[in-house]
Amino acid sequence: EKKEKKKKGKKKGKKGDGGGGDEEEGFKLAPSTFIPGIDEASTNYDEIWKTRDETDNFQQKYDAELIKELKRGEVESEIRVQVDDLMRQELKNLKAALQKDAGKKGGKGSAKKKGKKKDKKGGKKGKKEKDLTPDRTIESLYEELVKEGILVQYPKVKISDFMGEYSYLGTTLRQANIEPMPSLADVRRVTTEYGILPMGSQTVHETSPFIKSLLIAGPHGTGKRMLVNAICSELGANLMDLTAENICGKYPGKAGLTMLLHLVMKVGKLLQPTVVYIGNAEKTFIKKVPKNDMSDPKRLKKELPKIIKKMTAEDRIMFIGTSLTPWDGDVKGMCQVYQKIVLIPRPDYASRYLLFKEVILRMGGRLSATLDLSSLAKISDGYTPGHIVSAVKHVLTERRVQQLARKPLTAAEFVTPLARVDPIYKEEEEQFKAFYDKTTLGKKRQDLLKSEAEG
Repeated sequence: EKKEKKKKGKKKGKKGDGGGGDEEEGFKLAPSTFIPGIDEASTNYDEIWKTRDETDNFQQKYDAELIKELKRGEVESEIRVQVDDLMRQELKNLKAALQKDAGKKGGKGSAKKKGKKKDKKGGKKGKKEKDLTPDRTIESLYEELVKEGILVQYPKVKISDFMGEYSYLGTTLRQANIEPMPSLADVRRVTTEYGILPMGSQTVHETSPFIKSLLIAGPHGTGKRMLVNAICSELGANLMDLTAENICGKYPGKAGLTMLLHLVMKVGKLLQPTVVYIGNAEKTFIKKVPKNDMSDPKRLKKELPKIIKKMTAEDRIMFIGTSLTPWDGDVKGMCQVYQKIVLIPRPDYASRYLLFKEVILRMGGRLSATLDLSSLAKISDGYTPGHIVSAVKHVLTERRVQQLARKPLTAAEFVTPLARVDPIYKEEEEQFKAFYDKTTLGKKRQDLLKSEAEG
């Protein structure tokens, strides 16, 4: 009978009818650092404002008692600091008087040696970076970076302009043990979470997971640089371009490179938020530099890890690299510099349909029964958003837009410009997958999938 009762109890626990069975262990979110702040604000509201009658306070005048209570704490803390300083001074004077009366035992030499040792230790701990430009104003440093082409302008782009649909087949593919590529909507969401939300607020940046660097990799025309511009536009950030081609011939030599990085970090910290952009990021860690490449792509290889290691949560600076062929670089070196890696895939059917529809409307086109967007999205498999935008631009000239009332658009008009460019084949997409699997994040992902499959 006892065995039967135990079996029943286990069944109930599995069904979730309130039994005491073991629950299945799954992914659990880490506790949020923002909850205590929200609880404190809620408590503050309940204690002060919830029961307060404001019907007679139409002009929203200040409450003197609330201000006094708030300032009383500030004054108390300020006075306490002053009192503590006075007490320390009194204690110091008493110790000095006692030493004078008692006399010094053990010799002066040992005391001096101890003092020297302490100074040396203190010097190592409190060592600060040397300011190479102490006498120059921030305006002059900013002007120099602009003149040298390091601090650059960028087109204003919204993150919502990076169009793409969700992948509704992702769950189905995972059930068939096939790991799907992320959709364009996933890329937009992850870019917002990694690049925009933490950098937009100092408080959020200090309390959320500290992300110093981001690598955006994908085929030509997928919108890598557009995402960088969108991050800068949403933040109102400064954009520093440290691409190898851009810094070639500028600030030559080891001393010149040190000065360049000093200017970038000093101006970046004083005028936060700042995005440091590195195009063709794989070239910094390329295994063998081509003979015809005169840009010295490995110039930043040793310095980048040191700079990123020194960054603190107070620095709202992010290094963002873009890569067309990330597998050309040393994976270990890239993983040391870039904390997060975002792969941009080829757009799926849903994203291509959305892209054709939105781009045609934005460029003055009209949707009609003669324009079969479904077939157009189907035959354009493998083409990137850049290919689609250039094809629509090619078709919708000023003259063609004027003719739309008499001659509606057809899907066949977009086939010719698309046929002139090579699509992104599956083999290239597989190369991006293989690269990601070699990275630290990719290996963690594989281990997680294996443990889930075994469990």
